[in-house]
Amino acid sequence: MSSSPVVTRFAPSPTGALHIGGARTALFNWLFARANGGTFMLRIEDTDKARSTPENTAAILDGLSWLGLDWDGEPLSQASRAERHAEVAHQMLAAGKAYKCFSTQEEIEAFRETARAENRSTLFRSPWRDVDESDHPDAPYVIRIKAPQDGTTTIDDAVQGSVTLGNDQLDDMILLRSDGTPVYMLAVVVDDHDMGVTHVIRGDDHLTNAFRQGMIYKAMGWDVPVMAHIPLIFGPDGKKLSKRHGATGAAEYRAMGYPAAGMRNYLTRLGWSHGDDEFFTDAQAREWFNLDGIGKSPARFDTKKLENLCGQHIAIAEDAALLHEIQAYLAATGAPALTAEQADGLERAMYCLKERAKTLPELLEKAHFVLTSRPIEMDEKSASQLTDVSRGILSELTPQLQSASWNRDTLEETVKAIAANHGLGLGKLAGPLRAVLAGRSVSPSVFDMMLVLGRDETLARMQASDG
Repeated sequence: MSSSPVVTRFAPSPTGALHIGGARTALFNWLFARANGGTFMLRIEDTDKARSTPENTAAILDGLSWLGLDWDGEPLSQASRAERHAEVAHQMLAAGKAYKCFSTQEEIEAFRETARAENRSTLFRSPWRDVDESDHPDAPYVIRIKAPQDGTTTIDDAVQGSVTLGNDQLDDMILLRSDGTPVYMLAVVVDDHDMGVTHVIRGDDHLTNAFRQGMIYKAMGWDVPVMAHIPLIFGPDGKKLSKRHGATGAAEYRAMGYPAAGMRNYLTRLGWSHGDDEFFTDAQAREWFNLDGIGKSPARFDTKKLENLCGQHIAIAEDAALLHEIQAYLAATGAPALTAEQADGLERAMYCLKERAKTLPELLEKAHFVLTSRPIEMDEKSASQLTDVSRGILSELTPQLQSASWNRDTLEETVKAIAANHGLGLGKLAGPLRAVLAGRSVSPSVFDMMLVLGRDETLARMQASDG
């Protein structure tokens, strides 16, 4: 590992939303930087002018912010640095590490057709590689790098291990197009060097790019960052995660109401491990994360595991923080905001809502009793609990509760006593009580609801259903 301060980067292309695979790449870079007291930078690779949009850039930043991945400094626009990229290409040209190629598209295609017919490599070998400048025509040209033509190149990857490629598989790739614009491969290397990136952590679909980019580092005499190519995320069927598996974007998971802490935990564990630990806090992840823990095999996305971890994170969340996250979730999904009274009630109820809720919508469904107001609308299942007999028993219970001490033990004793008078167990009375207090069959216990609602509201709901 480099002894210089760690600098990582996430470099998304704003041609679409933040994919869950990209979110995990960003998370690994963020964790590694934070674990080592380093810097996590953001670079927007917006050189594809036709497909890059400000809306996609905003969506990517929004997704990273939702996941709590704070970056250092301002996001860098790759397109804004085109002059610097071109400058480096011209430095390589001046140093004899690159050359001007005047071959036309037709000539290149003819070369490839001949190569195919003769069953040899179709990698283009330019006839201009060693032509003296005095013999150059006055015509459009591209600038190509001089790739090594024999031997092998080896990359010591922090995840994949030692990977070797025959140099006969490397072409003299273009650095500057004939219109003077830089190619992506050049821009990435120049930006990483200028940003002082020490560790490049990215998907293993970029592994072959590392060999081509390595040629630029070598030609410029620059230090090559530590490379760490992480396996892609697969769906449950063992194929690359795609739309056919369901949601693939960070925004979609946010809209489904998965809490950010649970999402971070799950994505961290997706392809990285620390012993057998499944559930861990942000602080533990930052303390434990290292490149050694990243596996070589693709990770499989498992929604059940995600839900299980999210449930555990909801259960341990601080009430005020969870309330804040719920309010942000409602705003992000365009749902009505909570009133001050609803927010206050929800925070009071949080202690009896957090257990067993795996997503924010599940928690809100359980919280319906405190978010609704009289008259209580009942769903079909709840309404069926209110028979003439059960209404009669509830009307007996009401005056008993008016004078009871408002604590859990007394409330339980009071309800049990009334039920026993009618030869019933507590459960037989819980259904009708749940109906009048919540109007839903899914709710916290009736005693928790009574305590959260308070004496006046509890009795008002019971009396409103009478008759």
